[in-house]
Amino acid sequence: MRAALLYSAAGSLLLSALTAVPDTDGARSAAELRGTAVAAARAKAAGIDFGPCPDAQDLPGSMQCGTVTVPLDYARPDGRQIELAVGRARATRKEPHHGKRAVRRQGALVYNPGGPGANGLYFPLVGLLPEWKRIAAAYDLVGYAPRGVGRSAPLSCQDPKRFFQGPTLAPTQPSESYKKERIAQAKAYARGCAERAGGALRHYHSLNNARDLDVLRAALGEERLTFLGTSYGTYLGALYATLFPGHVRRMVLDSAVDPHPAEIWYRNNLDQSAAFEGRWRDFRRWIARHDDVYGLGRTAREVRRSYERASARLAAEPAGKEVGPGQLQGAFLQAGYYDDQWPHRAHALSAYLKGDPGPLVEQAEQRPEAAAEAENTRAVYVAVECNDAPWPTDWEVWDRDNTRLARRAPFETWDNVWTNLPCAYWEGPRQRPLDVGAGPGALPPTLILAAERDAATPYDGALELHRRLAGSVLVTERDAGAHGLAGGPNACVNGHVEAYLLAGRLPGRRTDCAAHPEPKPQSQSPSRSRSAAPEPPGADRPLG
Repeated sequence: MRAALLYSAAGSLLLSALTAVPDTDGARSAAELRGTAVAAARAKAAGIDFGPCPDAQDLPGSMQCGTVTVPLDYARPDGRQIELAVGRARATRKEPHHGKRAVRRQGALVYNPGGPGANGLYFPLVGLLPEWKRIAAAYDLVGYAPRGVGRSAPLSCQDPKRFFQGPTLAPTQPSESYKKERIAQAKAYARGCAERAGGALRHYHSLNNARDLDVLRAALGEERLTFLGTSYGTYLGALYATLFPGHVRRMVLDSAVDPHPAEIWYRNNLDQSAAFEGRWRDFRRWIARHDDVYGLGRTAREVRRSYERASARLAAEPAGKEVGPGQLQGAFLQAGYYDDQWPHRAHALSAYLKGDPGPLVEQAEQRPEAAAEAENTRAVYVAVECNDAPWPTDWEVWDRDNTRLARRAPFETWDNVWTNLPCAYWEGPRQRPLDVGAGPGALPPTLILAAERDAATPYDGALELHRRLAGSVLVTERDAGAHGLAGGPNACVNGHVEAYLLAGRLPGRRTDCAAHPEPKPQSQSPSRSRSAAPEPPGADRPLG
């Protein structure tokens, strides 16, 4: 459950970015600023009418749902309106370790899980987990589906029935004919987004996501925002802190995206592909240390050969008729996000090579019933990233940069290209990334969390965000690579999060936590790990 609530958002490229309105459009920028104030005032007056959730039969009684209305275009606050779905669990006000001791309510804690394209609506359910009970006692836990996601004016770029088309290939050295095929698919996907969404498509971007967050704050009756953002959610939080510093109370920015304007988003994706190669090596070394359990090789190189042997066999004869090399790569990419998946994945690979495809099919098969949600997630991811910033429009640039990178980082590089390539052929205006940041005293101290070997959001991004937000504190989990740390297995990290959210206490400017223990090997298929959310939420790879 922890994965589905917190980390399903994890996954994928967390790379979403914010874009600033070009300086030449100052009038529009001013109109959008006024429109945000108008929308927030209306939301504050209206509030949110929380009641039973549409799927209440599957949810605990403490979970309630409602909607908040925001303008599609903030420059026209009286124009078309859209509704964002919001979920809430009221603060329990009960100290979990001291019986009936009352706890002071501190307002709402709003969560964004990242993506872009991830749905945070059901975040409030984390209050049922032991790691979150103290925070759930003091805060109303609030999640929401950002614009375009789920029931929040959903985007779609293609027929969901055609979204999962396995089995697929995953060449690390694609031929020229394969590249041409994928270019054609990218162009068709970009056209599909434009045709299905029409003129509304241009309004799905990170700047409007930040404005929506301020309207949500007002609708909740909060004068200042307490926010937890993971992955892409850290960029959204940094953007919000830049635009609305006076509206910030506390912020936890977990697994930080590099917010430097030059990184958004093309270079961020190159950096991510390079980092995943290192995390893939970490995983193979772990498997090799447990060769007595898995029999996949005594060195990382031997384990890679076992993986490549499985990929070649799947190319010749897909498992379960649906699992080919592409599905194998997608499943193992998830293990780059969450090391608690390592035993599950290693067992599946071992069993497959020994003649039992069942565990691999269970993990890697793309389920038709999940196609609509996955297609929506991918559509929002692409729309936000493509709208947010300029991208290279010359295929030769993509081909040159990624051919060079793939020589040393073959595992994710080309898969990452195919995920983002629609942005090369995107229709509509592009925005320039905002130079996010806050000077001394501009906003309250913020807490940044990062794992030193995180592949989805490489550690340099946390250092850059820390530099840009004056007064921020960076807590680093050393020699670890899990993506999304809050509420995870590291008690040191969780202690800093609780101290900050509950009492406003922060450690020194740069603080380290030792790595959480590595997972233990398992000789049989375990029950689904906490991070094993249904894979993958995107067409080619998980989003983050």
